Amino acid sequence: MFVIGELINGMYSNIALALKDHNKKIVQTCALEQIASGADALDICCGPASQNPLIDMPWLVETVQEVTDKPLCLDSSNPKVIQEGLKAAKNKTIINSTTADAEKLEILIPLAKKYKSKLIGITISAQGIPQNKDQRLELAATILTQAGEQGFPIKDLYLDPIVMPINVAQNQIQDILAALLEFKLISQPSPKTIIGLSNISQGSKVRSLINRAFLTMAVASGLDSAILDPKDKELMDALITAELVLNKNIYCDSYLEAYRKK
Repeated sequence: MFVIGELINGMYSNIALALKDHNKKIVQTCALEQIASGADALDICCGPASQNPLIDMPWLVETVQEVTDKPLCLDSSNPKVIQEGLKAAKNKTIINSTTADAEKLEILIPLAKKYKSKLIGITISAQGIPQNKDQRLELAATILTQAGEQGFPIKDLYLDPIVMPINVAQNQIQDILAALLEFKLISQPSPKTIIGLSNISQGSKVRSLINRAFLTMAVASGLDSAILDPKDKELMDALITAELVLNKNIYCDSYLEAYRKK
């Protein structure tokens, strides 16, 4: 599982404060703590706290790059903000994200090609959030088709079925898991799959438990990557154990410790 740490985001109070004061220490501490907890890459998002994301995104990128060479997942709905982050990036990058809308695909696919970045495609469009598996597959096919026509390598594409909060869209959860499986069947080579895990528990009281349960189900459905909180030890233990049960790792009595050292 390719784990992307979610915590460098202006929606969190510590990062909001760091953006306000351009406090590098707060951001760098957050980056290193996530890596120590098992993150393979770091999501970078200015969030609502930023008054000028065109300046703050490259500042965050440069600040994180001072302490790690881990890949950076540049997170914004504004392609101009993404581009400023890409210009500043020396590490490998992932663009988070494009929708299935033509105007986004026509901008972000060439940008990903230019900067040799991977790309996350979210199965959503201007028409709204998909309500079932078939709508998700249709939007995924649109993204794949555009990527193929523009010469973007499918091996560098991640498809996101758009996880909905269980407290408002409980009836969609099984469709989301089914979509993860079927995304793998709509092209050859297959795209990778990814989810923003914390969405499942948004607004719920027992967030960590819901996240753990859903993540293990998603792993069994072929999930390749997740944007999550790697500092949630029980969540990471559940992920490691799920992959063990699926025979992706070799069992030993100290498998948790062995996996973390790896």
